[in-house]
Amino acid sequence: MKITWSLRLILALSFLTAANGWCADFHGRSSTQLLSFINDFNNGRQIEVAQYLHFSLTNIDSAGKFNIFGYGRGSQDLNNGEGINGRLYYLYGEYRDLYNIIDTKLGRQFVNLSAGTTIIDGVQMDLKNIGPVGFTVLGGRDVVFGLNGEIGHEGNYALGLAAYLTGFKNTDLDVSWFRKWDAGDVSRDIVGGSFKQFLFKNIKAYANAQYDLTSEVFNQVLAGVKYFPTANLILTGEWYQSYPTFDTTDIFSVFAVNRYQEWVFRGDYTLSDMVAVNAGYSRQVYGDGGAADVYEVGCRLHPIETVSVGLAYDLRNGTDGHLNGGMFDVTWDVTKKLQLASGLTVDAYSRDFFPSSTGNQTAQQYWVGGKYKLAKNMQASLRVQDDINVSRNSNVQGRFVFDYDF
Repeated sequence: MKITWSLRLILALSFLTAANGWCADFHGRSSTQLLSFINDFNNGRQIEVAQYLHFSLTNIDSAGKFNIFGYGRGSQDLNNGEGINGRLYYLYGEYRDLYNIIDTKLGRQFVNLSAGTTIIDGVQMDLKNIGPVGFTVLGGRDVVFGLNGEIGHEGNYALGLAAYLTGFKNTDLDVSWFRKWDAGDVSRDIVGGSFKQFLFKNIKAYANAQYDLTSEVFNQVLAGVKYFPTANLILTGEWYQSYPTFDTTDIFSVFAVNRYQEWVFRGDYTLSDMVAVNAGYSRQVYGDGGAADVYEVGCRLHPIETVSVGLAYDLRNGTDGHLNGGMFDVTWDVTKKLQLASGLTVDAYSRDFFPSSTGNQTAQQYWVGGKYKLAKNMQASLRVQDDINVSRNSNVQGRFVFDYDF
């Protein structure tokens, strides 16, 4: 689908709206950004100006069923000669409640199934209100982005199907199938499912899984339980498994990989309006006998109403090295319009499997920032940070953002 075709569609619909005397609503956000960072490809500083635009055109028809949504980014490199770069993330029209049973999206859009996600130039249709089960079908050209824009070619397509439960207050369940083609060859073929169940008003059980039909292996599985014994306490237990798979057309698909597993136990407790604490433990298993234990503790403090202080510490011991790390950040609402913030992260670690960096090393990050509300619909923000590690003695980066809501 050509971008110019989509823009012509929007203009045509605008004229139709005006002709019918109906007033559509046009809202969105314009975000202008100035970025400064080290370009790792040429090891030099790069300065970019970027413009993001997110908008929605709603109530195009009198029933409010037809809407248009768009989101894109354009950037200009100012000093390294990389020129203008643009990405259109989505631009689609949506028509809801056709015959009260069909929702349709047409155009460039992000699609998300339990079996996979991508961006397509195509169509998604949802069949609903026909009983306890709803259905989704989607398909179109698979949009692939590279460093300097789109890199897709002829024969890149995506197709997906899903069925899901509807009308059950405490239960969510769906199963789906997702396939991608690269130059006409099947590159991904996945079936997936997701589940969520609320029990006894204070327990949530959930699970997600993806099975790769080509590799005949579960490439992702997640199962967990959250328990809310009181309004102030959340206890979480999770098990996660990942077995990396790649597109069949990718060179990495011929490499042998290990299964990764992780068990997580975490608690979050709010003592009062001034103090909240958390602690967690995870056991990580990498395969071939590799494993590690990770411990985390942290807190969020509000000594006064306008100040928030965050502290966190984590410790890792296991295969190929160890790490001790800490984080600190503070946010101060100076006025209703002005907010200032600062923070630092320090990690002390050793990596046994990198000969060039064996022994004890440190990595540090320091940052300051702030945001100011210029008007009800305008805000400016600034963040500057410096990274100090084994690769660079200093890596100063900065970003200035001006947001305008309309």
